[in-house]
Amino acid sequence: MPLPLTSLAAAGPLLSPIVAGAWRMAEWGWSAQQRLRWIEQCAELGVTSFDHADIYGGYAVQALFGEALALAPASLRARLQFVSKCGIGLVSPARPQHRVKHYDTSAAHIVASAETSLRALGVGRIDLLLIHRPDALMDADEVAAAFEALRAAGKVAHFGASNFTPAQFELLASRTPLATNQIELHPLQRAALTDGTLDQLQRLRLRPMIWSPLAGGALLAGGGEAERRVQAALHAVARRHGVSAATIAFAWLLRLPSRPLPVAGSRRVETLREAVDALRISLDAQDWAEVWQAAAGRELP
Repeated sequence: MPLPLTSLAAAGPLLSPIVAGAWRMAEWGWSAQQRLRWIEQCAELGVTSFDHADIYGGYAVQALFGEALALAPASLRARLQFVSKCGIGLVSPARPQHRVKHYDTSAAHIVASAETSLRALGVGRIDLLLIHRPDALMDADEVAAAFEALRAAGKVAHFGASNFTPAQFELLASRTPLATNQIELHPLQRAALTDGTLDQLQRLRLRPMIWSPLAGGALLAGGGEAERRVQAALHAVARRHGVSAATIAFAWLLRLPSRPLPVAGSRRVETLREAVDALRISLDAQDWAEVWQAAAGRELP
């Protein structure tokens, strides 16, 4: 079922309203043909945008994805959009020069990471490249210069940040146009609702991307006290709307006026279908507050 692409910012990029996350693909143990089938099933749901990072799977996921994508017909490849992230250096056999985990937002690293991602994915352009984590050593002018070089070369179309505070985002945005801040947000991690992150993005008319929208599965199956309260609330709201609890978890995010794009990182196509189903659910203020209060363990102030 095709879904219309939606813009993160006035100047783009255009992405599917639900984004498929490939973080754990290396753990799935799938053949290239099985990976291709997952990509096809995502596209059949209208989920045509895929979220990556250079470090995923110990620097292996993008090559695994690219191997599968090479088996796809050109018509499918032309329908897909690609998000990648860079700036983290992991200690890994794939990077023997790394002595310790660190951040690297130098121009040389950003350009090299983007070019490596393009080769691994086997595509000609990344639609959106994000700085993965805030870096105390980040020189905003140097990052902006790297972005401009990649843009001028046609290698990356748009840029953004991930996990940035409002002040960090404002700093980088003062040097170069940014399209989004990809953040963690779900009923058990609500800091972005009050720390200015979503307020800033709404003021700038930029839409956030949301990673871990199901709290790594804890929203649906976690055993902690707060998790059990949230599960009960999600199921109660789900019964009223005639959908699954997972769909309500996604709808809870989609109800926000900043109009987030959730990144659904799951090998289960059913989870992606539940996320797509949330696009047709409109929670009222009481539905939304019921889930918030379950997570917080108290009434709204």
